Amino acid sequence: MYRYDEFDHAMVSDRVNQFRGQVARRIAGDLTEDQFKPLRLQNGLYLQLHAYMLRVAIPYGQLNARQMRMLAHIARKYDRGYGHFTTRQNIQYNWPKLEDTPDILDDLASVEMHAIQTSGNTIRNVTADQYAGVAADELEGEDPRVYAEIIRQWSTFHPEFAFLPRKFKIAVSAAQGVDRAAVRFHDIGLFIVKNDDGEIGFEVWVGGGLGRTPMIAKKVRDFVAKPDLLAYLEAILRVYNLEGRRDNMYKARIKILVHETGVEKFSRLVEEEFEATRGGDMELPAEEVARIREYFAPPAYETLEDDPQALTARRFEHKAFNDWVRVNTVRHKAPGYAIANISLKPVGLPPGDISADQMDAVADLAEQFSMGDIRATHEQNLVLPDVRQDQLYDLWLGLQKAGLADANLDHIGDVICCPGLDYCALANARSIPVSERITQRFADLDRQYEIGELRLKISGCINACGHHHVGHIGILGVDRKDQEYYQITLGGAPGDDAAIGKKIGAAFSSDEVVDAVETILMTYLAIRRDGERFIDTHRRVGDAPFKEKLYDKAA
Repeated sequence: MYRYDEFDHAMVSDRVNQFRGQVARRIAGDLTEDQFKPLRLQNGLYLQLHAYMLRVAIPYGQLNARQMRMLAHIARKYDRGYGHFTTRQNIQYNWPKLEDTPDILDDLASVEMHAIQTSGNTIRNVTADQYAGVAADELEGEDPRVYAEIIRQWSTFHPEFAFLPRKFKIAVSAAQGVDRAAVRFHDIGLFIVKNDDGEIGFEVWVGGGLGRTPMIAKKVRDFVAKPDLLAYLEAILRVYNLEGRRDNMYKARIKILVHETGVEKFSRLVEEEFEATRGGDMELPAEEVARIREYFAPPAYETLEDDPQALTARRFEHKAFNDWVRVNTVRHKAPGYAIANISLKPVGLPPGDISADQMDAVADLAEQFSMGDIRATHEQNLVLPDVRQDQLYDLWLGLQKAGLADANLDHIGDVICCPGLDYCALANARSIPVSERITQRFADLDRQYEIGELRLKISGCINACGHHHVGHIGILGVDRKDQEYYQITLGGAPGDDAAIGKKIGAAFSSDEVVDAVETILMTYLAIRRDGERFIDTHRRVGDAPFKEKLYDKAA
């Protein structure tokens, strides 16, 4: 993974010292809350419903065991003993005291971490495929983390893009035929591709996003050569900075600009800016790419065989272990290794939450079984990317001991959920209790496996931090005369088959919504064909059978 150089250390240290002074002035009353707001947002500090919230950056979702232990320390010392992994591959703390935040940032800096640009109208944390560098389906020799890191360095403290019309999100993936990073739902999405001449570059998508106006990004370029990457990104950002709306925050995202301008005209504006920008200082030197690539060089994998006898025997002996291997592990590019997913979706608890003790346990297990490497996913889970297959059983035992062995990845128990009205001042309804009740209703793993792959996502308001628009089943909290109600959408998908879900009908009360989900799933089980996932069945039959059962009338 990337390691800070002298410039990085100085930059982060200076920012911590600067913020310490700003906090002291706020506490002393020399700064009003309105004056303090833009300063704290530059350092990832929000004022939520009951307390401050600090969001810590985890660039492209990668951290090591030492960093995870520091996150555990912060949870114990400065918060209430836990942290919350987000849909941006970050972690946030919901209860820090204002006076403690400079010390938290100082502790983070000691392990090469920070909270810079995790909020505000800037380029946010650059995300990537959580299996970057180890996935068997990745374009050979290409690791998206290399370019995510280059983009991070280019975008951090970029003077021209410090105050954009709205927040800005970028994702990078090198996987072929699959999208695990929801690339098409970002302001800029980059797929690393090979053109007809065998050259490696980037397919560029612009204008994706969720919120009150969900949109799938539009492809604006089939191929951008590696040396031109930053120049092309700079061109897009400059067009957005100049043309994006600032009079209405709900129409300020680049997706609105692309939609209202039209993709052809927008692309033409970008190309004009690109021609004026490319070359010279904006050209990405091959030697710099090579330098950054060295930080992500693959480890020295042992020569092993897939499916060793010890693994096969353990899977035969232990159904629970076999289920976990089948559901939570993924094929690795190196024979004899596996990618192990750690679900942070226990039954009846908030999705994405993890205790300090569990963080320490993950750090220990990462050192013991995954060369110290840990990944955070945009689906609020963790990954150990380099596990020997013959050590999977011992890893599973360790996860069991830590309460982290739930074998529910990509099933109904693997709910994505925003903090909702329990924490967020913007929310209309609680989302965590709905998630908890759904996981309790469908706690039986055999029942989850019978239902099969299912992406269920919950947001407490139209801002869609729970990504409900792209859930196979999406749930949106709404306010009706001070009562919490929930709209259900069907048919969304975040990946290569990107789609935005559509509202099925009238909203359900808090008491009704879990029953409604069960009705949808029982209807699916009654009408699905062999091998069909929920999303496949819905695409085949549409809303009608589900509406008929939900509302007890012909659709």
